[in-house]
Amino acid sequence: MDRNDYVKYLTEEMVKYMQMSKQEKKQRKAAKPSKKSAFYWFGIIPFALRMIKKKHKTTES
Repeated sequence: MDRNDYVKYLTEEMVKYMQMSKQEKKQRKAAKPSKKSAFYWFGIIPFALRMIKKKHKTTES
């Protein structure tokens, strides 16, 4: 993608968003599913265990 095309696309999207009413913005935000990872619910422990497991696999090889 050419830089000018990218700037044009970003500008168009920004203008569309700015022209939306507050109600449309709220509806759009409410329609998006919340993307919460496992870290949100269980903290850093699953991440740490995954890192240890990955490190252990690489040292065995």
